[in-house]
Amino acid sequence: MIDEAGQWREVAAALARPEIYGLADPVEVIDTSVSMVFLAGGHAYKIRKPLKLSFLDFSSRELRHADCLRELALNRRTAPEIYLDVVSITRGADGALRLGGAGEAMEWAVRMRRFASSALLDHMALQGKLTPDLITRLARNIAAFHTSLPPEYDAGGAAQFRRWLLRNDSEYRNFTGALFSPAQIDALRDASLAALDRQAALMDARQKSGWVRHCHGDLHLGNIFCQDGEPVLFDCIEFSDTIAKIDVLYDLAFLLMDLWRRDLPALANLCLNQYLAHLPPAASEAAIAGLALLPLFLSSRAGVRAFVLARTTLSQPGNAKLRDEAQKFLTLAQIFLRPSPPKLLAVSGFSGSGKSVLAKALAPAIGAAPGALIFRSDEIRKQLAGAPLLAALPAAAYTPESSAQVYASIINRARAALRAGHSVIADAVYAQPAERAAMEAVAKQAGVAFQGLWLEAPPQILTARARARRGDASDADAAIVARQLHYDIGAIGWARIDASGAPDATLARATECLARNPGFSA
Repeated sequence: MIDEAGQWREVAAALARPEIYGLADPVEVIDTSVSMVFLAGGHAYKIRKPLKLSFLDFSSRELRHADCLRELALNRRTAPEIYLDVVSITRGADGALRLGGAGEAMEWAVRMRRFASSALLDHMALQGKLTPDLITRLARNIAAFHTSLPPEYDAGGAAQFRRWLLRNDSEYRNFTGALFSPAQIDALRDASLAALDRQAALMDARQKSGWVRHCHGDLHLGNIFCQDGEPVLFDCIEFSDTIAKIDVLYDLAFLLMDLWRRDLPALANLCLNQYLAHLPPAASEAAIAGLALLPLFLSSRAGVRAFVLARTTLSQPGNAKLRDEAQKFLTLAQIFLRPSPPKLLAVSGFSGSGKSVLAKALAPAIGAAPGALIFRSDEIRKQLAGAPLLAALPAAAYTPESSAQVYASIINRARAALRAGHSVIADAVYAQPAERAAMEAVAKQAGVAFQGLWLEAPPQILTARARARRGDASDADAAIVARQLHYDIGAIGWARIDASGAPDATLARATECLARNPGFSA
């Protein structure tokens, strides 16, 4: 009589053969540490390995079946078109194994609709095919997903995070000497625990405020694919509530870390800024205050990747590239925790001067990873109105009172971000001397370095740019530019930047200007 482990091996062998699917073409098999995936025709079939580890229990057929059902339910939150059903692998009266037959269920598999590996965002990153538009859509989708989740008040918190940090430390020490030096491990442990001690109250406050939710839990580029131009999250953590019920910012941090370590800082910065911009106002403001946790979250995510790769080297001891990657991740975990004083930069000028283009270009290199937050008046106005960022607002949304509310929101968010240790770029017209003075006062009160830039270009260039703009949060047209040109802007005490040429030329002038400011010098 074949025992359960033997039956599982028999099932795995059968699923690797095309006959069970009624196909002739070979089956592609993906073998991971805890599961096997069989790519057959237009479908993928995933079975669990009969394992019991510290973080999961697949030791019985019943437990594996239950986990299949959880995977289906949880992933249908974000990818219902991919996760089809759970199918049985049965043994018929003739002793043959079949998919979904009438006999006894020998094993269970999650059946998914197959997609090309080239659609995975990690593959697209390697090919240089990740675009700002795709990352903007991804950030929007993650923001909507997080917003849809109910709070998990009994999960997460500083005590749980401390246990994770100590577990990580223990994992690193399994590779002392072979990969990581004891001094490096000690330094990371001490810095991580010190950062947690500083932010424990904030972490617990966010838990009590409902920002711990049943998230994706494994949100990196390899678990996102592009379908008809739309990024889709899949393969979430289903086997451990402890790992998946986390602060929403810790969920996002995995993606930000992944983009950053792939040397895509502009996309990492864009992702964070667009995530914040697509949240409802109260959620966005809470997330901004919570960014004091981001260095620790990024560091922990990089550290986990370090020991996961280190484990993989055990089966591939001669793989020098893998060893090097593990080392780089542990070094990155340390780098994320290094202090980086926050700064405040105001980018101003009439519509069409290129403020937002310049802000996006400057942001990744300013302050802590993944760079400065951009508080753009056009986006905040839409956010406060409860409108999609690309929706056109009526003229009634541009009253002096509503504009005052937008500028006040920029100030409040800038203060919160600076308190959280995060640098800020305030992107707005700032035509009034009082508005410019108010931003300078924010920096002075926070005790941070400040620089104001005023972008200028000839009227015909401003007008042409406003007319040509498409797919942008700004509603400014040629008529608005014409009105702005008659404003009494008073004396401009901020650095004047010629923005009449190409964006690269404006960026070069702005970068040179910032380099002369000691607070902004690299």
